[in-house]
Amino acid sequence: MERLIQGAKRLGVELTPRQLEQFHSYYREIVSWNKQINLTAIVNYEKVQIKHFLDSLTVTLAIDKAAIKNEANLSVIDVGTGAGLPGIPLRILFPQIKLALLDSTSKKTAFLCHVTKQLGLDGVEIITGRAEEVAHQPQYREQFQLVLSRALAQLPTLAELTLPFCQIGGTVIAQKKGELSRELTNAANAINTLGGKLRELKKIDLEEFKDERYLVIIDKTHPTPQEYPRRPGVPARRPIQ
Repeated sequence: MERLIQGAKRLGVELTPRQLEQFHSYYREIVSWNKQINLTAIVNYEKVQIKHFLDSLTVTLAIDKAAIKNEANLSVIDVGTGAGLPGIPLRILFPQIKLALLDSTSKKTAFLCHVTKQLGLDGVEIITGRAEEVAHQPQYREQFQLVLSRALAQLPTLAELTLPFCQIGGTVIAQKKGELSRELTNAANAINTLGGKLRELKKIDLEEFKDERYLVIIDKTHPTPQEYPRRPGVPARRPIQ
């Protein structure tokens, strides 16, 4: 996993032999299960290391790595996680975090249940459901210090699907690609309405990525009104203006 090792070093991360073993096992399980269910179009060994694993680890550029290592049970949810990205790579890197993985597709959550056991990632909660519905359940609403999403939706919709999970004082980190100025403008009111404040748009500057990649970092500053998120499908069809 040399591509992952070198890329991680540029992020300030040294991967242990055990972590590299977990990443290699994770790759094998993705390729195996991908024959039955659509987890990813990318299965090439080097490309998975870069476009899935290293890309997931770029979220560490938006967090205090030393603080996470010293904090027990940091609560994290990955919304719309798919094959477990970026949540599982982050849990491999920081074994002490309390991780929940949310996806609406039961075949994908079956894979997540299997792969977390195979990798020895104890205590990861796997949730099958729509974010619009799960975010209204008391055990998940405003319960997480860190909310992650990767290629989930346009920013106005993404804000509605993620901020209700985030506790006040917590942070949403959304991984996005391409030119974002119009999305950010369109999302400004939604972010504020849902209890957030844009902290930073952080560009990912790694030689492994030739396209434009960013971390959209949103702090949760006040409670999300109870009517949000709206019922399934509405945030995408009628984003908050």
